[in-house]
Amino acid sequence: MAPTLLERAGERPRRALPGRGVRLAPLFSASLIAASAFGFASGTAGATTPGGQVALVAYSTPAPAYGALTRAFQHTKEGKNVTFTQSFGASGSQSKAVAAGLPADIVNFSTATDMEALVAKNIVSSNWNSNTTTKGMVTDSVVVFVVPKGDPKHIATWADLVKPGIRIFTPNPFSSGSARWNIMAAYGAQLKLGDTAQQAQQYLKTLLQNTIVQGSSAANEYNAFVEDAAANKSDVFLDYEDDAIQAIRAGGPISYVVPKQTILIENPIAVTTNTTNAPAANAFLAYLLSDAGQTEWAKLGYRPVLPSVASQWRKKFPHPAQLFTIESLGGWDTIANQFFSTSTSSPGIVTQIEASIGAAT
Repeated sequence: MAPTLLERAGERPRRALPGRGVRLAPLFSASLIAASAFGFASGTAGATTPGGQVALVAYSTPAPAYGALTRAFQHTKEGKNVTFTQSFGASGSQSKAVAAGLPADIVNFSTATDMEALVAKNIVSSNWNSNTTTKGMVTDSVVVFVVPKGDPKHIATWADLVKPGIRIFTPNPFSSGSARWNIMAAYGAQLKLGDTAQQAQQYLKTLLQNTIVQGSSAANEYNAFVEDAAANKSDVFLDYEDDAIQAIRAGGPISYVVPKQTILIENPIAVTTNTTNAPAANAFLAYLLSDAGQTEWAKLGYRPVLPSVASQWRKKFPHPAQLFTIESLGGWDTIANQFFSTSTSSPGIVTQIEASIGAAT
């Protein structure tokens, strides 16, 4: 079996956005993957066809993708009687909303930290990431540099981002999972380039000092970036590769650069323990993790997590020369405390930087 992108990295595995609602022809699903193989919630679909409504709560970026994915699922035997409600927003905010009572049958977040917050509330099972193939993830991506179309400032490296006059956009890391990936990509890249941890922290400070907008989510940040880039050609937006691909397909006036040193983004998904429609929720999750569902994700710009599908998309998603993972930096549990803790007695590295420049924490 072909290695996944993760294994090749040497690790275990404001206004509506223009044209974001990409529509794909429905794809007929293969037979439903056995839900138990993915460690889904109890109550999986048996002999009866699932039906009813599924409440999907997710981070902001895959909103247009889910429009296509739900339609494709509804054209399968398992999904023909299933309808959806969908809620999208900043990953951290969405996790907190579910913890506070927002109904959710399936949750899809930007970071594992937001999923673990619901494990602590017994809303997601503690074995949500127990599957040996996907480890609880539904999609992969990488952090890229989004620039005005044609890259007028010739942005190619992390050093280019902190040159005089370059205006940086990245969401606020205390609401957005995307921002946390961006920051850890920047930090880890400096280590890959040979810097010490202290030098990498200084780079983060310069990067955030040069950030002119810190919106609540990647979607809001993209809007601000496009509006500003029309007048100022010195802008760079740190974002998911998949988000950039969707925006370009929709006619966005941008291009993007995949840096040699970047982080593998892994996006978790789970059926909640308090779902009111376990058969349909499990059936949809099984579809998203099937060969058919993963192919749909790939068509929409997301790197597949299944090796069988990933091997077919290698040319579309080239392997960055110095790809690294969050585990290589200590894992999200450690990172969340070391970099993003808001404890007054022991604030995180990024918390201190943001406070020093007057950004919200």
